Amino acid sequence: MEIAAAAMATRSVAVSTGVSGEGCRRSTLGGGAAATVLLGMKNSRLSGVKLASTTGGAIIAGGVSRVQCRAAAVATPRVKDNLLAEAEQRWERALETPLEGVQFTYEEFADALSKYDFSFEIGDTVKGIVFKTDYNGALIDIGAKAPAYLPLSEACIYKLKNVEEMGLVAGVEEEFSIIRDDDDNGRMILSLKKLQYDFSWERCRQLQVDDVVIRGKALSANRGGVVVEVEGLRGFVPFSQISARQNPEEVVDKELPLKFLEVDEERTRLVLSNRKAVAENHVAFGIGSVVVGTVQTVKPYGAFIDIGGVSGLLHISQISHDRLTTVETVLSPGDKLKVMILSQDKERGRISLSTKKLEPTPGDMLRNPALVYEKADEMAKTFRQRVAQAEAAARAEELRLQQEGGLGLRGNFGSTAEALGLNELDLADIPPAVQV
Repeated sequence: MEIAAAAMATRSVAVSTGVSGEGCRRSTLGGGAAATVLLGMKNSRLSGVKLASTTGGAIIAGGVSRVQCRAAAVATPRVKDNLLAEAEQRWERALETPLEGVQFTYEEFADALSKYDFSFEIGDTVKGIVFKTDYNGALIDIGAKAPAYLPLSEACIYKLKNVEEMGLVAGVEEEFSIIRDDDDNGRMILSLKKLQYDFSWERCRQLQVDDVVIRGKALSANRGGVVVEVEGLRGFVPFSQISARQNPEEVVDKELPLKFLEVDEERTRLVLSNRKAVAENHVAFGIGSVVVGTVQTVKPYGAFIDIGGVSGLLHISQISHDRLTTVETVLSPGDKLKVMILSQDKERGRISLSTKKLEPTPGDMLRNPALVYEKADEMAKTFRQRVAQAEAAARAEELRLQQEGGLGLRGNFGSTAEALGLNELDLADIPPAVQV
């Protein structure tokens, strides 16, 4: 009867606490005189209900009330329902009063936006702040709806390993050019290289106007001339504009003094002269002075002579008074000779030479060139005296005409040209500045 009473008590407690019989664990203690029943709740931090049965009856210790068990069973659904109800209430309030809690009006917001320009077009120059970099480029804040991107290939006109070599680190402000309005990620693409190119072309134009000597590195050579790098751009030096008539291959990887001949950004043409720059660095040759030179190359129209690093042209008509059909019969590359400076055009980097004026008698350059070189200084002195006399006579004649009728000699008097032998020199025979 005691065991039966304990069992009934156990069922009563199980029913009152809402715990099923499957969740209980029973144990019989001590010779059937007493029984202890332990009740447990699955997945609960509660340890259960302990029942003890003695000869006098049943005692229940450490139990759980009916209210507590029911609350545990329904707590989670109620919280969920409350959150959903509160979310619906907030959504309705947001629709009815969207500016509730906002500290400014629509007008104030529009006025704040008007202070910023969010209209960007390709070609615009904008200021931006670098806020992130990686091996491929940098993210730039230009005030647009999304960060703009600067690819590594657009960071500099020179090849870089990373944008940090350009000093582009987080926090740096710089000007950029927009070259594309967006990429696949909706970002504008920026360029520093375009701005640098624009600056380089402008600087080349200014250097041409100032007519200054610059230095450029020879990158490669072909039969037409040499490709050089100047101010970050690639220019071309025609073979005829290389001093001393060197082979193009000999100047590759060397730095050359250069002057600009043509700067045309629209046609991307940058033409330079080494001869003109070298001539600038030398003291101007006096007309009628005698210099020693070396034959560099021989052409059908004459020979190019190296005179101290500067290349001069000894035209076929200025070799001898006697008629000459081919230059090769008189001169060969490597020959040493004395020549007289006939004229110098520093602007075009050209020097005209003559051995004809050094001949003691017409035809000596063909029959006895050694005699020409021996008498060179003497003949050059005579030439200079004749020039001086011609110039003096020209001035006296001009003065006389001015006194008689106020007429000048401009365009009417040719004694100086005759004395210099320029009337005999057909300048049209001189080829343009290109390699033949």
